[in-house]
Amino acid sequence: MADAAMAAYDRTMALPAVLTPALDTREAIADSLHRFMLGMDTNDAELFDSAFTEDVKWDLFGRQMNSLEEVHIECFDKTIIKLDTTHYVTSVRINVAESGTEASLSCLYNAKHYRLGTGVDPKAPWFWTGGTYYLEMVKVESEGLWKIKFYKMRKMWIEGDFEVMGHGPKKD
Repeated sequence: MADAAMAAYDRTMALPAVLTPALDTREAIADSLHRFMLGMDTNDAELFDSAFTEDVKWDLFGRQMNSLEEVHIECFDKTIIKLDTTHYVTSVRINVAESGTEASLSCLYNAKHYRLGTGVDPKAPWFWTGGTYYLEMVKVESEGLWKIKFYKMRKMWIEGDFEVMGHGPKKD
């Protein structure tokens, strides 16, 4: 299937950012993480963006970003859309603040990466990583969504060819 046809096919499978019926609080908080992961894995910028506040802070093992615009410039547009990826999360734990409008979430992740268009090639090079995510969220009443205002990723292990990520050789 051609890239353009595949992109159109993927969009037909997308669900809206706000799901019905309304999710309970913990489901809605976890859904911000799911929108983030699915937005990356399907290269769906709209779904990806729906997971974050405009002033989101990212900490990727010490690399700081301070807005959704910067996340797009430094990560989504530069790297994510150039990859075939699958991100899985498990051991999700959610703590809701007494205010009911803020929450934190931690989980384990496992993510496999291939260069765009090569994910179905069994001989293609890949990069695989696992670790922990930590997120702080806020409820955005006007949109009916929980959004991530802080995201931190901690790699615990890596395997495969780091150059798949488009950053050049891995430096120790």
